[in-house]
Amino acid sequence: MRSFSSWSTLAVGLLAALASAAPSSPYKSSMSKRQASGDHLVFCHFMMGIVPNRQSSADYDSDMQRAKAAGIDAFALNIGKDAYAEQQLAYAYESAEKNDMKVFISFDFNWFSPSSDASTVGGMIKNFGGKKSQLIVDGKVFVSSFAGDGLNVEQLRQAAGVDIYFAPNFHPEQTADPSAIDGALNWIAWDSDGNNRAPKPGANVTVSQGDATYTKWLGQKGYIAPVSPWFFTHFGAEVSYPKNWVFPGDLLWYNRWNEILQLQPRFIEIITWNDYGESHYVGPLSSKHTDDGNSKWANDMPHNGWLDMAKPYIQAFKAGENSPAKYITEDQLVYWYRPTLKSLNCDNTDTTGQRPDGVDTMEDAVFVVALLTEDGKVTAVSGKNSKTFDAPAGASAWKVDMGVGPQSFSLERGGQTVMSETSLREVKDQCPCGLYIYNAYVGTVPAGEPDALDKDGLTALTSGLKVSTCAATPSLTGAPPRPTANTSAPIATSAPAPETTNSPPPSPATSASPSSDVSSIPTGTVRIGTSAPATSASATSGPATPTIASTTVAQQPESGGGGCTATVTESSQVAPTNCLQSGQVWKGPNAGPDCCDGASPCCKH
Repeated sequence: MRSFSSWSTLAVGLLAALASAAPSSPYKSSMSKRQASGDHLVFCHFMMGIVPNRQSSADYDSDMQRAKAAGIDAFALNIGKDAYAEQQLAYAYESAEKNDMKVFISFDFNWFSPSSDASTVGGMIKNFGGKKSQLIVDGKVFVSSFAGDGLNVEQLRQAAGVDIYFAPNFHPEQTADPSAIDGALNWIAWDSDGNNRAPKPGANVTVSQGDATYTKWLGQKGYIAPVSPWFFTHFGAEVSYPKNWVFPGDLLWYNRWNEILQLQPRFIEIITWNDYGESHYVGPLSSKHTDDGNSKWANDMPHNGWLDMAKPYIQAFKAGENSPAKYITEDQLVYWYRPTLKSLNCDNTDTTGQRPDGVDTMEDAVFVVALLTEDGKVTAVSGKNSKTFDAPAGASAWKVDMGVGPQSFSLERGGQTVMSETSLREVKDQCPCGLYIYNAYVGTVPAGEPDALDKDGLTALTSGLKVSTCAATPSLTGAPPRPTANTSAPIATSAPAPETTNSPPPSPATSASPSSDVSSIPTGTVRIGTSAPATSASATSGPATPTIASTTVAQQPESGGGGCTATVTESSQVAPTNCLQSGQVWKGPNAGPDCCDGASPCCKH
């Protein structure tokens, strides 16, 4: 989580600076210069301010290993003036050395002062710049920042006592002459209105316009281009730093990587690894950190699939190529969506009492990126909406209208299902924990490893909540059930997230759920949405209830008693998870709980 008082000022300045930027695209001219350079580097911004609970370098090992495996060259370690900052830096540098990673310090000038801290910053560079894991570029110690315009760079260099490659987050409109620096980071990774909010009619500063402004200003100096998947923050009155807005996300992650392959800057910086408070993390929820309140919208919302998607793009970027296709060696679908529709009203129970600014810039859609080794048919099912796409080999992006209910995805070739999954998280017509949550749930097909916040990452989840239905614990446990065979909408539900209802019942077009009283379906791999020709999402928003061939009741023995019907009941009755076997599904809203639902007595006889 970072303060955005300075960000707002910087964004306003950038909007003005764009008026004098070169009107042509920066992509083509930059690409030819960089293709032959062989020195493309990928950084990822790492927030040190939320990791005071790390006890040794071992607590950084998993982050280092995961980042390195994705092709990230170095972490940009964002620090302020916290008492634990230097100890945590020491741990991070030690872990990076053990794991053959590189790191560098990114000084956060929301906390350091450009007018008085040049010598302090230089002294920290001197202390850490000689370590083996320090990133060295052009024979110099690499250093960056967040903000910092007005800093006495010459004084900084003298205090450092070593040659430094200084690439701070300075801004063309505030530092007219970049001669004192070696490069610069552009932090603005999301389209905005130029005033730290989402675009408005007549006011839209795009990320590519920022590229043009920076590359013109820097000339031949090193440009660090930003890449970020999302932005949502929702701190309410329960903290001293309330803020509540989104920037347009949707397919930003996919589109921006394709822009990067055309732009081919020398450096890119992924924003971020672990800023859960702003929802643009690509690292795991399990990465050890403390909770500043972000768990309200980060709990049960993994983003690991975004890092998976980036891997072939990173390889293509480093090779100077404009397509990731040759680096896709196995089929994978990466999907993401918000947990609720924009129409859901949570005003009465939300901690801020209102929708985030900028929600109108986001689509009610489920997004799918297909990473394929050869052509295939990709089907996405969102509630009652289903759409099938002819996806080519390589990387391609698709979307389907978001619908309340289970979310399922599959890949088919030659009439045979190659792989399919049902997401652990449904789209609901209820406000999760009473809140507006516009973070993204990211999943993959095949499904990735489970990922959850630990105890330290959940300490503030219930603080300030106006409902009592949420517990400070992960709730998406176990494997999701398979969708039914020969239908275009799945019946089985996933393990539910804690939630509360705060709006009138939605219209049947978005809320109807299957009512079949069915307890068993055929086991094995199933196809999703292939029993009928694919149609547009809007045309399939209200299909008839699917027909199920089997109505066999699955019996499950009860310890110390007779058998009982295994069912999944309403979310309030499932505690903590259900015990369905492969092929068993929800028996319907009127079915009683079984023994694994935590009910006593546990069975109907």
